[in-house]
Amino acid sequence: MYKKIGKRVIDFVFSLILLIILFPVFIIISVIIRTDSKGPAIFKQVRTGKNKKNFILYKFRSMRISNNFYNKKEKDKITKVGEVLRKTSLDELPQLINILKGEMSFIGPRPWIIDYARHYNSEQRKRLDVLPGVTGLAQCSGRNNLSIFDRINIDIYYVDNLSLLLDIKIIFKTIKCILKREGFSNSKYAIHEEIKLLKNQHKKKKVVDEVNEEVEDIIKDEDFVENEIVGSEI
Repeated sequence: MYKKIGKRVIDFVFSLILLIILFPVFIIISVIIRTDSKGPAIFKQVRTGKNKKNFILYKFRSMRISNNFYNKKEKDKITKVGEVLRKTSLDELPQLINILKGEMSFIGPRPWIIDYARHYNSEQRKRLDVLPGVTGLAQCSGRNNLSIFDRINIDIYYVDNLSLLLDIKIIFKTIKCILKREGFSNSKYAIHEEIKLLKNQHKKKKVVDEVNEEVEDIIKDEDFVENEIVGSEI
């Protein structure tokens, strides 16, 4: 019941209430961002959502508009205001709009850029079986100390064990992380490296499969030769 209806009802009601209450905060943060650096207050980016459906994610802009994501040699150009927004997680507030629209949930696997989903294997694609969240189990279970594969496995665990009780636990763990300022924000270099690792897993699997096929062929040939010898002796 919670998975199919309850979770969505809670998301809709609370996101609507919070958007109304926090509207003045949205205005204040937007003005501060525009004053601090040139560019729009809201950052928009395509992310992969439930059932591999792409959507536009909203965040308060924390970097300069001249920041080039595909230039790995160039460090992220985070603004002074952006640093504060990231440390306090206030940059995530506009995602309340995504929740209201039904593209996200308060709790769920983080929605990553589309380059990640392109390289998931069949098991890893399970993290796309539920709505992505503003926060999730992986975000409050080690954060920077977790590898990309660890975070995906934790997300899959969440999908398999989704419940109201687990969501409540994640909310309290998230609050603890925010108070301790344990923010999780990968650099563009780290993101490119993680995507590279996901790509390489397929290459490794292909090599292993090819080796296994060769071994099976050898075994079959040996069995055939052995049967021929036994047959000739008889």
